[in-house]
Amino acid sequence: MQRIIIDTDTAGDDTIALLTALHHFRVEGVTITGGNVAFNQQIENALYTIQVSQNQAYTPVYCGYEGPIFSSGTKQHVTVEDVHGSDGMGDSFFDKAIQRPEKEHAVDFIINKVKENPGEIVLLAIAPLTNISMAIKKCPEIIKDLKHLYIMGGTNNSLGNITPAAEYNFWVDPEAAKIVLHSGVPITMVGWDMCINYSLMDDNDHHDIKKLATKGSDFFINVNRVVKKFNKTVHRLSGTTHPDTLLAAIAADNSIMTKSTNYYVDVETIGELTRGYSLVDVNNRTGNLPNVRVCEAVDRPKFKNMLLNVLKSI
Repeated sequence: MQRIIIDTDTAGDDTIALLTALHHFRVEGVTITGGNVAFNQQIENALYTIQVSQNQAYTPVYCGYEGPIFSSGTKQHVTVEDVHGSDGMGDSFFDKAIQRPEKEHAVDFIINKVKENPGEIVLLAIAPLTNISMAIKKCPEIIKDLKHLYIMGGTNNSLGNITPAAEYNFWVDPEAAKIVLHSGVPITMVGWDMCINYSLMDDNDHHDIKKLATKGSDFFINVNRVVKKFNKTVHRLSGTTHPDTLLAAIAADNSIMTKSTNYYVDVETIGELTRGYSLVDVNNRTGNLPNVRVCEAVDRPKFKNMLLNVLKSI
């Protein structure tokens, strides 16, 4: 079974991605990065989701950086409780999980696990890339030992979700994204555009999920209550969006990704209007060598079927 570490800012769709990962992989650990909601709430959300999964193997949770590389003191990044609810879980306010986080820092865990298992560990990044970039900076030796890195982030010449120009994970910490994109690690990127085109679950899909009548399907409906309303009013989308789950699904079964191309990808760090913008050089105007495999099309029915199977099993 494939061995993974999943780096997450646990809220909303991150939880369903985590359930998907626990279903399909041997999850060596979950690392928490500052992102969607208050950091301590993200930790609790990860722990509760692991408990919901009923996974028999113990899955440790490690706390990482609470904010972007360049944040300090009282300066905080923008969280998005308006998207996911004040608890990041659709205002469900679940009970506290029994499991508690580990003492080791997330970055040290990533470094040690990769070094101990060269060529065996895959990273799933569904949050700002702060932890992963800092692991690379602290121990560049892990670059050659990482099997693959799947990134949910950026867009491929498409509309962003936090600003017109940028996707949230890249926008929160573009410096981290730049470090990771240029690290030399083998990367697959699934952008927000793929989420809009292929992961949207509309009312009919929610009906199919509700019909499963399992603990997993109830959990899905509950954590997606707020984002469903948000998408209809802000993004003008008729359903819930699942970028992180799509990434986990593609990592579990690459045939779900029906088209991909290697492109040169970079990120804007200081633009007045374009902070976090991901440059995907489709026509190779920069003349730079490709550094990222970019997902361009998805087998949507296969993705939905995988999601249903995960929720059915819980």
